[in-house]
Amino acid sequence: MENQERIKMFSTPNCPYCVMLKQYLSDKKISYENIDVSEDQNAANQMFEKSHNMGVPQLWIKDQVVVGFDVEQINEMLEIK
Repeated sequence: MENQERIKMFSTPNCPYCVMLKQYLSDKKISYENIDVSEDQNAANQMFEKSHNMGVPQLWIKDQVVVGFDVEQINEMLEIK
């Protein structure tokens, strides 16, 4: 995906779906900013304000939020075939 927009991932170190999503994005060569909400309470509050959900992982792509490791939705939003 060329000219990709900034992608934020909100995660915690002990979340298995966070680990799987990180590996998936790495395999697809998609860069993202990882934010550990277990260490950053302000980021956790920001995440909840936007998504109304405390679940991780969360991906913020453009103005859209994906909660969980939803491969179909992620692929669609990032135009991954």
